[in-house]
Amino acid sequence: MKKLFTCIFLLAFLLVGAQDTYWTNYSFIVEPENESTVVKLIDDYFKEHKYEGITVTLYANHFHDPGNERTHMNGFSGSLDAMGNLYAKAGGEAWDLLGSRLDHFIKDGAGARMGEVKKSYGDSEGDYPIQRYYILDVEDAGAFTSSMDKFNADQPPKGVVIWGNFTSGISPHGENYWVLVGFKDFKGAIGGARAGLTDEQKASRDASWKTFDETNGGVKLVRSGMRIRVGQW
Repeated sequence: MKKLFTCIFLLAFLLVGAQDTYWTNYSFIVEPENESTVVKLIDDYFKEHKYEGITVTLYANHFHDPGNERTHMNGFSGSLDAMGNLYAKAGGEAWDLLGSRLDHFIKDGAGARMGEVKKSYGDSEGDYPIQRYYILDVEDAGAFTSSMDKFNADQPPKGVVIWGNFTSGISPHGENYWVLVGFKDFKGAIGGARAGLTDEQKASRDASWKTFDETNGGVKLVRSGMRIRVGQW
């Protein structure tokens, strides 16, 4: 595959709660029969090789629309200094060897992005391996921020909600922001935020959402789906 994986991996996104966090996210396509091999190769490498101030996370893209063909997403995240140091390094022979091995099992690349984490709400210290993601085209960043703050203050999430922006890798659809909602298990992810609420609580949430919808400055949903954390190092 002409060192495809080496190219995209050297240059993916972690659920973190702190501000001033930067991330790079790379997606790729793996056939089902090669998935376990790819995961093992990545796991073996990052168990042995650590990068100061950097968290590496691998996700499987579980529920998605037909146009969203990527099967996995791998990301690096950390402070600006840590990310700068990461990308300044060449990688060495071990890194090159990982890339050459993975090139045999990865079918294709499916996009590369970078951006920032802006805010989180709820339990940002908890473990939420299943995440519903929403890719958005936001017209007014200030209005969106204010509306998100108010909605999540009025309706605190059961788990965690985190959002940020894209600074590179934007498609022709014009997406510029993303939102992640984290869940501890599939039951929570399938049921969503309204699961288990009383009728009164649902009415309150609906009213808060109506306010958000009317005051967010204009938000268009570009894409949504659910991803599952496969590994983290």
